[in-house]
Amino acid sequence: MKQGHLYIIRHGRTDWNDRHKLQGRTDIPLNDEGRRMASAAAEEYAGIAFDMCFCSPLCRAKETAEILLKGRNVPVYYDERLMEMAFGAYEGIEDSFKIPDCPVNQFFFHPEDYREPAGGGESTYDLMARTGGFLEEVAYPLLAQGKNILIVGHGAMNMSIVVQVRKLPVEDFWKTGIKNCKLIQLL
Repeated sequence: MKQGHLYIIRHGRTDWNDRHKLQGRTDIPLNDEGRRMASAAAEEYAGIAFDMCFCSPLCRAKETAEILLKGRNVPVYYDERLMEMAFGAYEGIEDSFKIPDCPVNQFFFHPEDYREPAGGGESTYDLMARTGGFLEEVAYPLLAQGKNILIVGHGAMNMSIVVQVRKLPVEDFWKTGIKNCKLIQLL
């Protein structure tokens, strides 16, 4: 049996993306531009066969999956392990990079050292353990059965999967980059 393919995509834009606010687990919906992006992605990736989709239960990811897969017979399963990274007290902060010594910025500049999260959120390694569990328990067994899987998620959460699947060092967490509504084939 041939190995399946693993694809990952980030949700469309939100008002908080536009304002450079840290979303994390805060359940922010897509804005009109985010919906347009998801519709454009639906057209662009219409020729790719997905057997199933696993999605974050946050509404921005759910709506992206609904728009992306509309009219296709692709079941969508929601998994809490695919939620965005929890940033605790720093969720909602605007333009953290403009705030000198903002502790949450360590995650973006030195993710390998973000072991004790500021404000009660998750560490880089907490996030990777959570998404790694999903890969081991759900994704890899289905891929071994030849299934083509789509994951619809978030910036940090998606990057934690990219790093693990591609076996990259944690220092390279952000090197790949993940734009809204751009599909990446990982396997």
